[in-house]
Amino acid sequence: MQRHRIQLPISEHYNLSQSNAFFYLLNNDGSKEKIEFHNYDRIYSTPGLYEQIFYDRLRCNSPQVVTELLHKAVQSTESNFTELRVLDLGAGNGIMGESIKKYGVARIVGVDIIPQAKEAAFRDRPGIYDGYYVEDFTDLNSDKIEEFKDWSFDCLTTVAALGFGDIPVKAFHQAVNLIKDDGWLAFNIKESFLKPSDDSGFSNYIRNLMLSEYMDIYFIERYRHRLSMEGVPLFYFAIVAKKKQHIPDDLLQ
Repeated sequence: MQRHRIQLPISEHYNLSQSNAFFYLLNNDGSKEKIEFHNYDRIYSTPGLYEQIFYDRLRCNSPQVVTELLHKAVQSTESNFTELRVLDLGAGNGIMGESIKKYGVARIVGVDIIPQAKEAAFRDRPGIYDGYYVEDFTDLNSDKIEEFKDWSFDCLTTVAALGFGDIPVKAFHQAVNLIKDDGWLAFNIKESFLKPSDDSGFSNYIRNLMLSEYMDIYFIERYRHRLSMEGVPLFYFAIVAKKKQHIPDDLLQ
């Protein structure tokens, strides 16, 4: 995959939040382009750039951690991992899908709100997804919901996309309810989202869901998601659970 000349401006990142981080891409004509970490449409449009920033330089290992925990949980119930029908929410350019595919699954369908994500997934990882939708899960019409239900998903994965506005609470809620009862949920969240001091809507939703009758937790594991720009470990929780029943909209309040 193509390599790029990039700069991680450590001195410019003091007092910046994780969601405001950025890097510089050095172009062949000598120009320098500032790109924010969450400017995914721009990053995905350049082959190999996402991997070079987040996986090579910042050592992200979340897809592997979440996939291995999911596999361990499924094995513990003596179910067959290869029979899973997976909805990969916030699929991006397919890194999580590729991780799951290594174990073998019956179906895997990607969803992202960014058209460039689908283009990148098909460009960089052809054959990973059985389907890929560019949709806003906060605004699905009834026909589209029925189309997703026809896939009979029994597993939801979403990695490195929750809690920063990439996937709103309503979108995650919609995706969870597209999973069949007794289906699997595998996702990760920043460790601060489980602290009582975080009273954001997403944090409240996740804590309420985890403590509710609607979900049985199999694993919660704290791990190093990736490094910050300064080389400091950023810790997340990987969570694997079973959805027990339909989750009412009241939980969104």
